[in-house]
Amino acid sequence: MKTQVAIIGGGPSGLLLSQLLNKAGVATVVLERSSRAHVEGRIRAGVLETGTVQMLHEAGVGDRLDREGIRHGGCYLTDDDLMVRINFKELTGKQVVVYGQTEVTADLYNAQDAIGATVLHDVSDVVINDADSDAPYVEFTKDGVRQRFDCSYVAGCDGFHGVSRTTIPEEKRRAFERVYPFGWLGVLSRTPPANHELIYANSGNGFALASMRNENLSRYYVQVPLTDKVEDWSDDRFWDKLKQCLPYDISSSMVTGPSIEKSIAPLRSFVSEPLRWGRLFLVGDAAHIVPPTGAKGLNLAVSDVFYLYQGLIDVLQKGDASGIDAYSERALARIWKAMRFSWQMTTMLHQFEGEDSFAAQMRKATLAQLSQSETARRELAENYIGLPY
Repeated sequence: MKTQVAIIGGGPSGLLLSQLLNKAGVATVVLERSSRAHVEGRIRAGVLETGTVQMLHEAGVGDRLDREGIRHGGCYLTDDDLMVRINFKELTGKQVVVYGQTEVTADLYNAQDAIGATVLHDVSDVVINDADSDAPYVEFTKDGVRQRFDCSYVAGCDGFHGVSRTTIPEEKRRAFERVYPFGWLGVLSRTPPANHELIYANSGNGFALASMRNENLSRYYVQVPLTDKVEDWSDDRFWDKLKQCLPYDISSSMVTGPSIEKSIAPLRSFVSEPLRWGRLFLVGDAAHIVPPTGAKGLNLAVSDVFYLYQGLIDVLQKGDASGIDAYSERALARIWKAMRFSWQMTTMLHQFEGEDSFAAQMRKATLAQLSQSETARRELAENYIGLPY
């Protein structure tokens, strides 16, 4: 079997890349190790940058987003009872859209179905061969049968634990990593959001985030030690902790209820360079991981797709390799800026085990500066809504 671009991974980045390439007349095959139901059911972040919204429209999957997405012209940062609003609309003229990654994935799957794209699920033992040659090919097992796709290029969209990054010889890549000594305990509940915009809360009781998926579905997080387990946290314990972290005006009126999903996510910053080896390209979590603080994960994956898809079209249809030759350098330049922002937000809002009293005062001083300086608020807003591609 043959295709022009083999895409490893059927998450949002792989599906978006496939959708854009197929719309331009480039044939793809997507190989996904999990079932479609599992991929569609994954609970992930839901804040979309301006550029991400534009890319989804370009892919032809923006209609439901426009109808159901919640437009946010700002967010709040708090220090105990001090609340500072970062007014995106006023400071940058732009906004973000709250629309769950689960919904983005469903829209992309429906679009792929509509154009008859090839997406194979429940594949195993994927091996990328001869990526450093002019004739790469991918082998995999599907329904107990070993199969092969010959292709011109391979896009590795298979996440941190996928095969794509490790296909690049160890001596050809370099990893940069910061592992944070805490995680986020996340709860999804069928309750009205605590506030009409996101609240990133720093307090003497730790970090919390009040977010939402829609007007009757809320997503909340609190900072927890990495040693904690989901079983340690009853709903009552979670709500008590969340209320301790949020400003009183918010916590005293918020509606609580049974959790419908609960999980703990460790935080890390990770980048693997370069993003290209021969005819293999790394995209999204296969190349980089960011802490959820600042909502950059999905958005960074979309910016990778932006840099890659047009380059693939140009080389396959026009013989112009300049786009794919520049992919790694262009994508990494934006990745590192987003890394800096996520690291800065994480440091500003979280308590670190063993920290001294100076660290807490620096967090307070940073928020005080944001409350008093329009320049500081604008710099944060410009990064939050998404730097230009």
